[in-house]
Amino acid sequence: MRYFELRCKAFIKRDIAFEKSFELLSKYISFSMYQEGKGEVHQKEGFKYYVFGGLLPIEKEKVYKQGNLYSFTIRSLDEALMDTLQTTLRQNINNENLLVVEAHKKIISQFFITELYSATPVIVSISNGKYWTTNESGDIVQLQRQLHENAEKKYQSFFGESLHVNQSFIQLIEIKNKVPQNILITKDGKSIRFFGNKFKIVPNEDDVSQKLAFVALACGAGEKNSYGGGFMLGKGIR
Repeated sequence: MRYFELRCKAFIKRDIAFEKSFELLSKYISFSMYQEGKGEVHQKEGFKYYVFGGLLPIEKEKVYKQGNLYSFTIRSLDEALMDTLQTTLRQNINNENLLVVEAHKKIISQFFITELYSATPVIVSISNGKYWTTNESGDIVQLQRQLHENAEKKYQSFFGESLHVNQSFIQLIEIKNKVPQNILITKDGKSIRFFGNKFKIVPNEDDVSQKLAFVALACGAGEKNSYGGGFMLGKGIR
């Protein structure tokens, strides 16, 4: 197994508030897909198999400043998609908010993962139409089960094979934020917030668990990955 990563630099054309940055990046990426006929990735139902992290560094004022360069990363299990974006991200010159000026591809082979940390909120839907938080649910077993099922379904969908699962890939999960985090988008003129949390996850050591931990790292943990949800950082033995 391996995943593909684009390490990008973006020139900011006008000040962008932090809370609007995820939607702007998501739209920039999806528009770039359409340039080479990859728009069906966004249009189709189901998993998109990619995730991106937010703009870095984050300014103290939570505003990305006009005229500055900021970095961000896109990851995917789909090499063809990454190859397309490596070209088309830099062709989106008419975007009024930003322009990607660099996109360097890197290939990461599977390695033994000891810990995962979420750099962006991990979003998990619950049955009442809301999102998992300690206030809305607080059921850690439910959270762990849904994160496992999400990673397993992504693996099976992308690779077209089932795994012989005996246990959750998650050995330990810790909530790292005091209050829920959120990602803001606009749909049909209305503001929508996806609420989530920052986690530390320790995966189990067996082969299946390690595959699922790698999938979570490769294309995001939980849901709303194409909006920047669930971008993970991994520690381990390479």
